[in-house]
Amino acid sequence: MQAKKRYFILLSAGTCLVLLFYFGGLQFRAARNQSRREASPDHYWPRFPDALRPFIPWDQLENEDYNVHISPRQKRDANSSVYKGKKCRMESCFDFTLCKKNGFKVYVYPQQKGEKIAESYQNILAAIEGSRFYTSDPSQACLFVLSLDTLDRDQLSPQYVHNLRSKVQSLHLWNNGRNHLIFNLYSGTWPDYTEDVGFDIGQAMLAKASISTENFRPNFDVSIPLFSKDHPRTGGEKGFLRFNTIPPLRKYMLVFKGKRYLTGIGSDTRNALYHVHNGEDVVLLTTCKHGKDWQKHKDSRCDRDNTEYEK
Repeated sequence: MQAKKRYFILLSAGTCLVLLFYFGGLQFRAARNQSRREASPDHYWPRFPDALRPFIPWDQLENEDYNVHISPRQKRDANSSVYKGKKCRMESCFDFTLCKKNGFKVYVYPQQKGEKIAESYQNILAAIEGSRFYTSDPSQACLFVLSLDTLDRDQLSPQYVHNLRSKVQSLHLWNNGRNHLIFNLYSGTWPDYTEDVGFDIGQAMLAKASISTENFRPNFDVSIPLFSKDHPRTGGEKGFLRFNTIPPLRKYMLVFKGKRYLTGIGSDTRNALYHVHNGEDVVLLTTCKHGKDWQKHKDSRCDRDNTEYEK
């Protein structure tokens, strides 16, 4: 009986030793592998089967196809003027030292002989020249405004100024557009209406109507309303708004008068204006007479809309 107990004790002890060596070896190998991984710099980064694609640099956007209607040349010209300064902000493309010297002064380039200027742009320049911020001395200026008419950059428009690119580049104060403000109401040509203004604006700020959110540079560009050539340069009669007069004592709540694009960009929006037109306090007048072939796209409402518009 004693012999059996001794054999059982020896067998148990041997089994325990074998188990200790086995598990101890596993822990040793695990610790050694752990130390190797910690020594490797790749330990802190997960491994993916495929590398993550980087963000597309802003200048590579020039190769994207934004509109199938635009020819490659138009895309190239449009991108050269719109996207080149897309990273511009006040802290990177505006020289504040010019403003610290003499305060906020605006210089308007002298009008060049023989250059045509539309009445609307003439009014803008006259308003600046008549303000207390105007200076005729460029060395005193903080902001520069071109005398070249940049309002209408539709190549089909009679107000379109040709060879604007070379004319702007020849200005000795241009300085790649830094501290310059460019005014623009229309750009591109129907039906695509790219935002090409016909020249490289460089580091200039844009005061533009209908600018897209993709091209608008926050805290740098200025979004302005689209106004007609008949818009008065100064304010009209004093309004009727008084304290606590809600709604205000006005005859019209909403007024719009413009072209109704039968096809292309903007057609869906303007074709729907007639739904809210009541001819009383909401007056929305549109005409189909836009472009040379507007009659090809004429619909059943065009005759009535054209008559109302001309009235």
